[in-house]
Amino acid sequence: MIFSNLNNINVEFNIISYETGGKVEKNDVLMKNIPKTDLNETIIKKASKGTTLIKLGKKSPKLMITAGIHGDELPPQIASLNIINKVLNCNLRGTLYVIPFAIPYATMENSRRFNGTDMNRAAAKAGCLSNNLLKIIKMLKIDAVADFHSTKLRSNPGRQSVFCSKKPCIKSFKIAQHISENTPSELIFYKNAGLYYKGAFEDECNLAGIPAVTCEVVSENGVVDPGSPKKSYNQMMSFLNYFNMIR
Repeated sequence: MIFSNLNNINVEFNIISYETGGKVEKNDVLMKNIPKTDLNETIIKKASKGTTLIKLGKKSPKLMITAGIHGDELPPQIASLNIINKVLNCNLRGTLYVIPFAIPYATMENSRRFNGTDMNRAAAKAGCLSNNLLKIIKMLKIDAVADFHSTKLRSNPGRQSVFCSKKPCIKSFKIAQHISENTPSELIFYKNAGLYYKGAFEDECNLAGIPAVTCEVVSENGVVDPGSPKKSYNQMMSFLNYFNMIR
């Protein structure tokens, strides 16, 4: 996989899917909550071409943060940009990969689905973006994945939480336990991955032997509830801190 460098900035980019491109800047609610930085502008421009994988740091451990598999869940997409800007000048112990807009077109449209498909139920289906992403994770030999979402009240789960499973990757549970203990996120765990959410990105990672968790914060779909990006950001930082990535 070939990454391109941004001049004078220690960050690399790779567009991993050109079919998902969308002008996320057309999402006014999203843009009102994104700090105006040169790096953010670059990331947003690249999103118009497709799903962009951003790489920071080098060597191991190799971690991945994903957001926007549901395009109408805005807080984690904002938080992921904030994480990138935060760690940009940090001394990272390892490599951090971030996908702030998994499906830019869905983010532009404020849509949960892409081409009629919920990509968080299609990670086991060949040809789907989430399945292709799983293949990339295997190719890059990622050590752990955290997928970030938001949930509206009176839905599933409808509360700030972190999902995980104990089998086949016990580290999924240990990572989630750490996040739950360090943020006000309820720990929701299952004995075995893949039993309750067929094709979920997190579950398919765990079934492939790659420890993964799903983090949720509360916000209505297509809007940004006050404080929700910060809560998602804190979950992301807790994930990184589990591996002592930021020194």
